[in-house]
Amino acid sequence: MTEPTIPETTDSADRVIVLDVVGLQPRHIDADRTPTLESQFPSESVTDLRPPFPAVTVPAQTTLATGRGPAEHGDVSSGEYDRERQTAAFWERDRDGRDRIWETASEAGLTTGVLNFQHLIGTSADIALTPSPIEDEDNNMLEMDCWTNPDGFYDDLRDDLDHFPLHNYWGPGANEEGSRWILSAASEAIERFDPDLLWVYVPHLDYVGQSNGPGSNAFDEELAVVDDLLADFLADLSETDRWDETLLTLVSEYGFHDVDRPVFPNRALREAGLLETGGDGDVDIPGSDAFAMVDHQIAHVYADSDAVADARDALADLEGIDDVLEESGKAEYGIDHPNAGELVLVADRDAWFQYYWWDDRAAAPPYATDMDIHKKPGFDPCELFFGDEGLVSLDAAQVSGSHGRVDEAALGTFGLGGPAAPALEGDEPVDATDVTPTVADLLGLEGELSMAFEGTSLRQED
Repeated sequence: MTEPTIPETTDSADRVIVLDVVGLQPRHIDADRTPTLESQFPSESVTDLRPPFPAVTVPAQTTLATGRGPAEHGDVSSGEYDRERQTAAFWERDRDGRDRIWETASEAGLTTGVLNFQHLIGTSADIALTPSPIEDEDNNMLEMDCWTNPDGFYDDLRDDLDHFPLHNYWGPGANEEGSRWILSAASEAIERFDPDLLWVYVPHLDYVGQSNGPGSNAFDEELAVVDDLLADFLADLSETDRWDETLLTLVSEYGFHDVDRPVFPNRALREAGLLETGGDGDVDIPGSDAFAMVDHQIAHVYADSDAVADARDALADLEGIDDVLEESGKAEYGIDHPNAGELVLVADRDAWFQYYWWDDRAAAPPYATDMDIHKKPGFDPCELFFGDEGLVSLDAAQVSGSHGRVDEAALGTFGLGGPAAPALEGDEPVDATDVTPTVADLLGLEGELSMAFEGTSLRQED
């Protein structure tokens, strides 16, 4: 088998639309379940995409958009552990100086846009949108809002589409309405600004992938739903003036594993006397010798230097852990960055990590049954289920799908389609670091600009 290549003779595209359809795998694209996708991305135009480790949202997105892996860009989880303040927080970073394909292309004179990616606040992309609700000090939403470029773009979208449906974007009410709104906003952005590059995040399969798992009938049914959403968007796109010069790039950040075993590393650390809690049941990270920041099928264990061995011993016999990475293991997995934990846990294929440190429901912190994605010091897929005693369930056994470990069963998707699509040759998986160099090359961003991205363009020189 050969590495997928785009022929060197292919002309540059006039416009590139990237459809980031989370959870989609090449085997999902067929004439029965996803006829729209199959018409634009036939089997010879699609291959597997190998995500970075860990295959979770922020590391995967940053890698796809920069051509660099987690060992270099430092996004090792969708959460961030601040060693100085000894705090863990999820989904809170802004652009923070990072330079991605839409920023670099914009600086080169192209018109660029990106919708609903993480870490967008402060981006220099010409068109950008990310949810940014106005909240009180307890993270209760006071008013729905979005941060946008240009200023006022969300006001215009709200007039046409109503408010962004945040409660359908994540939580027990998550459904297709979030993706429908995003794709409608993408159509508006194309009509108003006609960008040369537009990257659109389509989250719909992420919900059923976690709640029901990729092997479920429900997942197959939602494949048809997302295909219908994309059909409406592509119908609008095909009516635009530059349709004949448009290249569609299909990516998926990761695939899902079917899971049935929640694993609780913080319980093991607490039982070993390494993790402490306060009077309200919340974890006392500064007062703990070790703490696990969990994110789907991976967990970063942050430990005092003299407690690493004790933490490793406390976790050694915990069922559901496939590997415990120390320095050499982190280097092998491409996650040897100071942001990573002293230990990194990898779950078995059918297991995932939940952040709970309590056994008794009465000992849980107040936010455990709330929708509070920022306060929880670990990713909580139980937020997809209504609870008996609060908005959110505490029954981790309900979760049926997860991601994070990288193996052949859960690779993502890379495809080229649309009127200006070049041929995709070969059938080896595309590495996530090669996506942005390829998009840059297809947009005609050459020389020093293309060298800003460290991956390899799939359009190889002879």
